[in-house]
Amino acid sequence: MQPGTTIFEQMSGLARAHDAINLGQGFPDFGWPAAVLAAGARAITSGDNQYPPMRGLPELRRAVAAFYRRRQGLDLDPDQVIVTSGATEALAASILSVAGPGDEVILFAPAYDAYAPLVRRAGAQPVFVDLAPPDWQADASAITAAITPATRAILLNTPHNPTGAMAGPAMLAAIVQLARAHDLLIISDEVWEEVLTGAEPHVSPLALAPERTIKIGSAGKLLALTGWKVGWVVAEAGLAERVAQMHQFLTFTTPPPLQQAVAEGLALPDAWFAATQGDFRRARDRLAAALASGGWTLLPSVGSYFLMADLAASGIGLSDSEFCMAAVARAGVAAIPLGAFLPGTPASGFIRLCFAKRDTVLDAGASRLNAARRTDWAAMPGL
Repeated sequence: MQPGTTIFEQMSGLARAHDAINLGQGFPDFGWPAAVLAAGARAITSGDNQYPPMRGLPELRRAVAAFYRRRQGLDLDPDQVIVTSGATEALAASILSVAGPGDEVILFAPAYDAYAPLVRRAGAQPVFVDLAPPDWQADASAITAAITPATRAILLNTPHNPTGAMAGPAMLAAIVQLARAHDLLIISDEVWEEVLTGAEPHVSPLALAPERTIKIGSAGKLLALTGWKVGWVVAEAGLAERVAQMHQFLTFTTPPPLQQAVAEGLALPDAWFAATQGDFRRARDRLAAALASGGWTLLPSVGSYFLMADLAASGIGLSDSEFCMAAVARAGVAAIPLGAFLPGTPASGFIRLCFAKRDTVLDAGASRLNAARRTDWAAMPGL
């Protein structure tokens, strides 16, 4: 079965068609470092624009290893880093390297919409473990119940898209213990590792089980430059080699000027990353306060660009997809239904909102969402 157009592309297209405020697709409109843009421009005009090494420029691989040593205390060698064309390609190469026909990969639902199609493209089957609000955690018993002799990997996303949660110590410990007990690999999508809006630090499974973890990162999220599509895989040397063998036949390389600029960006001082986290935290709080004053019930968010809103608790009797379609077409604001992240895209009672926007956009979006919450949609024709 061929995958359809993503919900993000659909809602962004509808936002453009209806001149709506786009709080759906997760891209920021602030926060990128001007020095990194300047470095990219210099690299294009005065650097090397031919094929770089398949595994990535040595300076970027050194920068990634140094960044994680400094920011997360991980003892890495540049040879453990494979540069990819975005985190989605890193996911594809990682999944293809560990799973094939007849295998199974455990996913946590709600799950980012690329995970299951990529697992199926490898010929394997996704097996879902449910996460439930408000904390969105999975315990050892639920993960254990999903493991079979065909299981090859557990795919984790922390901080988590779409919920804004993080895998807590108990969930991480369970994943590591079960991976070791059942000889499984952990593919850990950590693209939001620096977009932290809560008090807890990010913890990577690579720090807990380095021998069986494939860690995925993204300059797009670290530097608020999502369109650059520069990502990477970090893993023990043998695992990194397996991923590299798949990567070479997917995109092979990533534009060298962007790699050079990202290397400079990863060397930005800790104060820059702290200030950027503060900016995103203030944006989250601004949107949350405006929506709460309008009668919305929101769930806690400690990582990523996203807030989850509870429709039923906010007094809205529509499903997530019904509300999102009505809101973008009739209220002029785009959101993402949680059902798009669930197996089979069933109706759910939650919507995802992106707060990585300028104050004027957040204020306008909140105003339109507050008006939409007060609307009696059931009385309107066509719903």
